[in-house]
Amino acid sequence: MVAVIAGLVTGALFLPACGLAGNSHGLSAGQHASSAPGHPRKAPATRPRPFPAAENAKPGTTAWMLAGQGAPDAIEGYADHVSVLPGQAFRLYVSTTAADFQVQAYRVGWYGGSEGRLIWSSGSVPGQVQAPAGFTAGVNMVTAPWHPSLTVPTTGWPEGAYLLKLVTSSGQRYVPITVRSASTAGKVVILEGVTTWQAYNLWGGYDLYSGPQGFADRSREVSFDRPFADNGAQWFLSFDQPPIAQAERDGVPLAYETDVDLDENPSILNGSRAVISLGHDEYYSAPMRTALLDVRNAGTNIAFFGANAMYRHIRFASSALGADRIEICYKVATEDPLYGVDDSQTTQDWRDPPDPRPESVITGVFYECNPVSDAYVVYDPGNWIFAGTGVRQGTSFPGMVGPEYDRVNPAAPIPRPIEVLAHSPLTCDGIASYSDSAYYTTPSGAGVFASGTMRWVCAMRGPSCGHGVGVAAEDFVDRATLNLLRVFAAGPAGLTHPAHDNLAAVKPVPGFTSEDPS
Repeated sequence: MVAVIAGLVTGALFLPACGLAGNSHGLSAGQHASSAPGHPRKAPATRPRPFPAAENAKPGTTAWMLAGQGAPDAIEGYADHVSVLPGQAFRLYVSTTAADFQVQAYRVGWYGGSEGRLIWSSGSVPGQVQAPAGFTAGVNMVTAPWHPSLTVPTTGWPEGAYLLKLVTSSGQRYVPITVRSASTAGKVVILEGVTTWQAYNLWGGYDLYSGPQGFADRSREVSFDRPFADNGAQWFLSFDQPPIAQAERDGVPLAYETDVDLDENPSILNGSRAVISLGHDEYYSAPMRTALLDVRNAGTNIAFFGANAMYRHIRFASSALGADRIEICYKVATEDPLYGVDDSQTTQDWRDPPDPRPESVITGVFYECNPVSDAYVVYDPGNWIFAGTGVRQGTSFPGMVGPEYDRVNPAAPIPRPIEVLAHSPLTCDGIASYSDSAYYTTPSGAGVFASGTMRWVCAMRGPSCGHGVGVAAEDFVDRATLNLLRVFAAGPAGLTHPAHDNLAAVKPVPGFTSEDPS
């Protein structure tokens, strides 16, 4: 069973086009199967299997996938936390036309290709149709002023990414939540981009991109006190779930955090081996940005698996349910009440005045334009990230670049030495340019990788990604990602794999930025 959401890009608004759920990232059964067990024997006296390998050895199930959403009001809900520590309870707010419903909590991982494990189920919970959406004029913020339906315990829940499946006889929806790690020391951190999910959340008819009249009446503030639109987890399933499944399949030592956690506790990344920014990680507060810069300068590796990362500046405010439940982004600096008061906190693109801090300082690449759909073209096949993939200079993978892309732009501030790994020709808004994958290293020893395309994660699904992406691209991305995760998990990658600057040899292009005002 494979669920697919059709893709559409208009300006900066992106609807995912990756396959969402299936076996082995769209691979045939057994393609990534572990080696067959040997003859029965007494278990060797070895150390216990580390997390998450031991967790993924437990039986999984595909029952985490929705059987059908039903009518829009069949059931929907949200939690009063984006993340909790293991053992910390949270409340669910659910509205349904059904007389009763059940909640099933599935941890997302590999689990032999099932990609989910049932951790907890509620009993039957009485249903009710909750109050209509609330609306805050001026900032056009939509909320769901509902009463709590139940409290969910997490005693015994392993840390990780979870989908709460709300089940009735007439429909099903998801509520995503993260059981975060108390410590990230010595681990590869999966950083869930919940602020980007919320920015694109059109529940109630408004998000940070548009309202009923378009960009002019968009939200300037969006609330986590409301469900996510559609199936409740489309952004997680498109941009986060595939690399999580792969990292857990490969036994990488993982920790889990959300970007809201990073804002609340920037030191949470201290001592981590690497931080993984997933498929679309666009919205960053100042504490989030500073936290990544600080750990990179201390030797923590960073990987950006998407494009357009760290592009929008946001800040947070509290709601009635708690701290950091409101995400603020005016997108036009002069509209922000802090303009001229505290210009370091105004919420426009990070690269723009009044206090420009381009994303390329950390990512190494610079967002340029959308939409495109073009081939990914290898430039530096000898780089260690591409080891074992069999690629040569000029090897191309159709459809892997798009719909948004980044490139190494010498007109922007970029770290050096930097190594361009892929240099993919394209045309956007009628102008010829390139998408670049890049790798740079720092004096601290940290290595930083950026894929330069939003379809790096999508390609993990193979042909179900669409856009002409095939099995060859899937195999390439899987192997390159595994190479990167293993080296990044071992410590500062620049100490063992320093970048070899090749920018002077790369064909230059005009330093333009073509952006939709939204």
